[in-house]
Amino acid sequence: MNYPVWDVTFGAGLLIALVSILHVFVSHFAVGGGLFLVLTERRALRQGDSQVLGWLRTHTKFFVLVTVVYGAISGVGIWFTIALIHPSATSSLIHAYVWGWAIEWVFFFLEITAALFYLYGWDKLEPRLHLWYGWIYFICAFASLIIINGIITFMLTSGKWIQTHEFWTGFFNPTYFPSAAVRTAIALALAGMYALVTASRVKDSALKARLIKWSARWTVPSMAVLPALIWWYIRDIPSELWENAKGAMPTASHYAAQAQALAAVTFVLVLVTLISPKRLHLAYSLVIMLAALGTMGSFEFVREAIRKPYVIANYMYDNSLYCTPSATDGGFSVEAMDQKGVLNTARWVRHPDGVEAGREIFRVECQSCHTVDAYRGVRRFLVVRQWDKGQLSAMLGVLDMMHNGVMPPFAGIDGEREALAEYLATLYPVAPAPVEGAQLFEQNCVVCHQSAPDDPAIATIRSLDAQTAAEKLKDLPGLFVRMPDLKLNDQQRTALVHWIQSGKPLERAAVVAAERR
Repeated sequence: MNYPVWDVTFGAGLLIALVSILHVFVSHFAVGGGLFLVLTERRALRQGDSQVLGWLRTHTKFFVLVTVVYGAISGVGIWFTIALIHPSATSSLIHAYVWGWAIEWVFFFLEITAALFYLYGWDKLEPRLHLWYGWIYFICAFASLIIINGIITFMLTSGKWIQTHEFWTGFFNPTYFPSAAVRTAIALALAGMYALVTASRVKDSALKARLIKWSARWTVPSMAVLPALIWWYIRDIPSELWENAKGAMPTASHYAAQAQALAAVTFVLVLVTLISPKRLHLAYSLVIMLAALGTMGSFEFVREAIRKPYVIANYMYDNSLYCTPSATDGGFSVEAMDQKGVLNTARWVRHPDGVEAGREIFRVECQSCHTVDAYRGVRRFLVVRQWDKGQLSAMLGVLDMMHNGVMPPFAGIDGEREALAEYLATLYPVAPAPVEGAQLFEQNCVVCHQSAPDDPAIATIRSLDAQTAAEKLKDLPGLFVRMPDLKLNDQQRTALVHWIQSGKPLERAAVVAAERR
């Protein structure tokens, strides 16, 4: 609201994901790989193994190229991207954790410096000093992870920071320690996997076998304990966040299952290398890396999915509106928008009428998560729903109830909600209204009511006789104050009641639950 909107045609959220997941994949290797370097060098020095030291010198070049060059550039890319896509959230994180970021940047500078000294110190520094540069690198890299972990987990589980706004309260939030443990295990596992890539290029089969066995010692134990650490992490995530993610859109449960499957595939692929380590091919090691990248990406998507509808949990919605009025929000809260209007408050908007006003509101309130036709495209969703302009306006009033609460509430005055509905109605042709109960339920009800047995609205309709239930549907807000005032004709109400009372919603709920499992 306080900044211009950056139009990303294929989806702002997808752009952040593409930049950040690759960076996170490399940055975790930067942490685990640093420890891998120093412990492998120390082991080789104690054993007088010049062959391993020669390979490690080559591996260091690969390590520095990936972590210092790509890692540093992609890290800057993340800041550039989030500052353009989520300037309000970025500003809030900087103001809340400015000293945390400053300390992390110092560690990052020392990390890069130590890495370069370590690289250029081969054959130039005596072994003890060379190892010290490696230890300095690892300590600084791990310290960076520890600091950034506090800020990232704060965005998911802000805890009591909402009341206190104290640095340490938000930093050591409910998921801080389990997340740090998970990321440390991932970093150690990736250290071994990256080593497989350079080890696969070794010509000496005996040396290759030794290197692969040593690399597997890093990956296998780390991945073996990872399920327990993830369980710890999930246990400390508030249950309501998981419930919010169980909507009809891609959900945390979907990505969690995908992460588990890919992690299992990665684990098996690494174990297979031990069967005949002398024959490991570069292509096979790259397949392992791709499976690991998919695992990491799925894990990050889980974290993003369960955080919805917030960009900072319980503080700021994904569209940069504050959840509650704040002395520092400049009036950009949902409550303020409901009183003053979006177009009268947002600082970088035009002030058109009708459809164009709706288009402008879509840019300001919806475009942080949705596009029209690309990532999370609204056109595909609306074509299925077939809501007319009146239904759209009514449904926009209960956005925060749809899909178990993964969207923020609509913020703005009534005229702006109607303007947004008018714009959305131009995106698709409206088909004739359905008269079958199943179609009516899918079109009008399922976005808020997942057909669960304990759904109070479904239970109420089932408890009444058909005629009384049909009468109740004439006044949906009277049945429940937050329900949209949809106008169904007599035939539609009768068909919908008959379908609900037939027990079909419960059958549908069982199917949905099975699909989620």
